[in-house]
Amino acid sequence: MTRLFCLGASVLLAAAGQAVPAGARDLPDSYVVSRDPGILPEGVAVERDGTMYVTSKGTGRLFTGRIGDAELRPFAAQGIADRQSALGVHIDASHRVFSVGGSTLTVHDRSGRLVARRTAADGPLGAASLNDLVITEDAVYVTDWANPVIHRAELRAGRLGPLRPWFDIRSAAPQFPAQYWLLNGITADRTGRTLLVASNGTEAVWRVNTETKAVEEVQLGGTSFGADGMLLHGRYLYAVLNYGAPAGVYIAELGKGLHSGRVRYRITGDRFDLPTTLARHDCRLYVVNSQLDEPPGQPPYTVSALSDPTCR
Repeated sequence: MTRLFCLGASVLLAAAGQAVPAGARDLPDSYVVSRDPGILPEGVAVERDGTMYVTSKGTGRLFTGRIGDAELRPFAAQGIADRQSALGVHIDASHRVFSVGGSTLTVHDRSGRLVARRTAADGPLGAASLNDLVITEDAVYVTDWANPVIHRAELRAGRLGPLRPWFDIRSAAPQFPAQYWLLNGITADRTGRTLLVASNGTEAVWRVNTETKAVEEVQLGGTSFGADGMLLHGRYLYAVLNYGAPAGVYIAELGKGLHSGRVRYRITGDRFDLPTTLARHDCRLYVVNSQLDEPPGQPPYTVSALSDPTCR
């Protein structure tokens, strides 16, 4: 987490009165992650069956629940007692829960049993500070807040290999100071051949080819776009912005090849309390209210749910 920067005037405000998706009318519009002090939720993932997982930056713990229930509960995850913080969280096709915090990547099954734990090596600026991750068919890619490095762990027959430095993104803009890249959200296309990586420091999203490591800035019409959490659904790039920009969800429609696009929707307002990231499930968006601007915040800590404006 760090401050983000203002967006240009080209963004479009999401239309008021967006239709509520069928089947979502009876779901809560807000979820309580925890009522305990100091939790500071940060990451969120929602599985296909509606199981939600939320991480705690304040404690390193995980919380879980169903999207039909308004309150989450602690997730009995093994092997994280020494983890002080947890940020990004994602779920693979085998229902395993991947989360990152500090220098570690952990994998749990649905019961909380520890399946794997990997530690990232130090980067050019020092100890790794893992921020977010994305899972493709053959690898897990992880951003590093403290170093301009993307880490990678191979997936082979479901087994997770070592977590190693994979790409130093400074090649995209070698004149930019290493300590200010501040890598944050990361997402991938369906093939896993294209990564989109947010850099708060450069106020941009970078497109990385996983086969060639070719890297370029995603052109968004001159708009500053130093996103926090992101996800890609088809050609829509969903991003959470905060601090210098009006806090909320920004949705860009990208062109073929994901080289460029334009922000189509901006959803802001007092429904959010320093949002950090989001998940998407059945035309609903689930946005974490972190309260990281005023730690330890004020319980209860929540996730807000809203209709996806791209659904017709």
